[in-house]
Amino acid sequence: MSTFILAFGFFLLMVLAMGVGYIFQKKSISGSCGGLGALGVSKACDCPEPCDRKKARLEKEAIRERKLEEWKNNQIL
Repeated sequence: MSTFILAFGFFLLMVLAMGVGYIFQKKSISGSCGGLGALGVSKACDCPEPCDRKKARLEKEAIRERKLEEWKNNQIL
């Protein structure tokens, strides 16, 4: 039981130290590898064309934009 309490205290101390560092330096926690940008990958998946869900979402957004544009053109001011 003492090992658990000691480990819990250590992790609590580390979280507190990171919190204090963030508060005083206003820096976000970041990894050392630089993420996908360091590998030359511009998007999360390296697919040549978007998946079906993304295609549907883009189509839905395009329809919304057309309706909004039509509404603006028919608006009486």
